[in-house]
Amino acid sequence: MLEGKHIVIIGGDARQLEIIRKLSQVHARISLVGFEQLDDGFIGASKAVMDELDWKKVDALILPVSGTDHEGAVETIFSNEKVILSAKHLNQTPKHCVVYSGISTDYLNDIIKKSNRKLIKLMERDDVAIYNSIPTAEGAIMIAIQHTDITLHNANVVVLGLGRTGMTIARTFSAIGAKVKVAAKETELLARVTEMGLTPIPISELENQCSDVDIFVNTIPALVLTEKVIAKMPTHSLIIDLASKPGGTDFDYAEKRGIRAQLVPGLPGIVAPKTAGKILANVLTELLLEQ
Repeated sequence: MLEGKHIVIIGGDARQLEIIRKLSQVHARISLVGFEQLDDGFIGASKAVMDELDWKKVDALILPVSGTDHEGAVETIFSNEKVILSAKHLNQTPKHCVVYSGISTDYLNDIIKKSNRKLIKLMERDDVAIYNSIPTAEGAIMIAIQHTDITLHNANVVVLGLGRTGMTIARTFSAIGAKVKVAAKETELLARVTEMGLTPIPISELENQCSDVDIFVNTIPALVLTEKVIAKMPTHSLIIDLASKPGGTDFDYAEKRGIRAQLVPGLPGIVAPKTAGKILANVLTELLLEQ
């Protein structure tokens, strides 16, 4: 139980509601910043504003998956007010206060360093990434169905990257009958692709493997779908880029060729916010109990 623990949740989207609900169940004291338009009442949770918080009694601070922008603004869909997190706020917290965020930015890293507080980036954890790969794969399938005029069964699909997300996506597309190839650089990953019964492509050979591909799903946060690669794609190809911004696709050249390309990071929060929220809530609860 988290009785006596004061946790501040700042901004976020529908995923935060599951976090609030879970932490309420374990009796944390919760302050909600950037939730003025939220009607739901949660036991143990009260709305607050940044300048009225007693920062000296804050044990943990939970930010949205996006963390802050490069000026300290925190994204929130439940408020029209701009919420800014600064080093001044963190400096007032107890030394044991931990900041939880999905990802980080240079700004967030800087104020964490200045305040000498601990930052935990949830999206870098293996457990969170693997759990999130499930709604991500479902979301990729949804987009593929919506934006193609063929069945995914028997479609030619190339998945770029065989990390925690790429593996689930490759397996899921294969399970519904797609002919899946996986492009990777590391020889051990290409061996794993073969073991999975799929077709491996060395990333250096991608340009020569594009002529009959219907769907590309990128998970690599680097420019891999370059002008040279896109030039070899059929014009009916669909690119689903799941990498963090700016993605791994030359979107300008894709548009010039008339190839549909979508950058859709954060799919779990879009297609399954309740499930994605529960994933974060369960992991956060365990971390807070350990803290």
